[in-house]
Amino acid sequence: MTLTLPAADWTRREDLALLVAALGPGQSRYVGGAVRDTLLGIAVKDVDLATPLEPRAVMQQLKSAGIQVVPTGIEHGTVTAVLPQGPVEITTLRHDVSTDGRRATVAFASDWQDDAARRDFTINALYADPATGEIFDWFGGLDDLAARRVRFIGDPHQRIREDHLRILRYFRFQARFGSMPADAPSESACAELAAMLKGLSRERVGMEMMNLLSLTDPAPTVARMAELGVLEVVLPEADVVALAALVAEEVRQRIAPDALRRLAALLPADVQLAEAVASRFRLSGAQKKRLALAAAREGTEQEARPLAYRLGIDGALDRLLIAGTDVAALDGWTIPEFPLKGGEIVARGIKAGPEVARVLRRVESGWIAAGFADSLIPALLDAELSEQA
Repeated sequence: MTLTLPAADWTRREDLALLVAALGPGQSRYVGGAVRDTLLGIAVKDVDLATPLEPRAVMQQLKSAGIQVVPTGIEHGTVTAVLPQGPVEITTLRHDVSTDGRRATVAFASDWQDDAARRDFTINALYADPATGEIFDWFGGLDDLAARRVRFIGDPHQRIREDHLRILRYFRFQARFGSMPADAPSESACAELAAMLKGLSRERVGMEMMNLLSLTDPAPTVARMAELGVLEVVLPEADVVALAALVAEEVRQRIAPDALRRLAALLPADVQLAEAVASRFRLSGAQKKRLALAAAREGTEQEARPLAYRLGIDGALDRLLIAGTDVAALDGWTIPEFPLKGGEIVARGIKAGPEVARVLRRVESGWIAAGFADSLIPALLDAELSEQA
């Protein structure tokens, strides 16, 4: 029986219909995540098309149809159509000529199944005809999708040797789409070949780990990575128990998932180590600073608002949630600005210099302790200055 793609908002896009028409009848199929997620009833973010047309022919036909197109990865067969309702990547059918685990040399192909065979997982090798909605599945992806099973196409060892990053991609997809028990051959291959991850760029590894940690509940999958010896290759410092506790706390307090906070939970309270991991994963300067702030956490964190005033909202949330402390006081709260300025203290007779800064700090401490009540500033300043007299 022929299975067809259910109608969805994205399949009704007029700009997408014009794009398909510009490529010509039978010259394109939807592929990958858009097909997979539509079958699962998940909102689709990105739409990708595969085509037997070579990239320059694609660009020429789209330009002739008045569609803006950008050669985003033309050497690999990919161009991007810039459409009113969002960009669409169009990739020429390919087959691998050679691979070294980090990059592949590809040749253009004309057979849809050849293109599908070079993809990583069966659930990502589903194609759909834009005109009829007919779904094409050569490797059991539909059955795997129904069973919530993440499985490599063909020999998992070969797939991983072609691209070592597929080990981490496997666990990300398992966390998002998989169920237990996981596919044994896939897990076994990931465990056996985990050392290959050392040959990848740190940036690619860091990006994949952050993508994994951003999912709804990555804790069981990360724990499984630890059991299989995969996690120790990319993050040997990790404490998977602490990650599970944080995820539970996020759920309890209805806090949205945050990959950086979860990375902080995985790491011990060691600022130097946190900074080293941030550098290893090629995180931004702001991310590195936030990870270090979380690593400077204390055993028992102070009250939420004073902590947020000192560290910022994100910094406070990181520490409080990792510590299992309630964060309701920060909901909708805006960090206030300390209303007292040094000039006001000088005007009261204190000579400009270190003493002004000391008075400011002491009044500020009283203001924070009083719940940031601006009305108490005059009294706090009077009390402080009376001690100077």
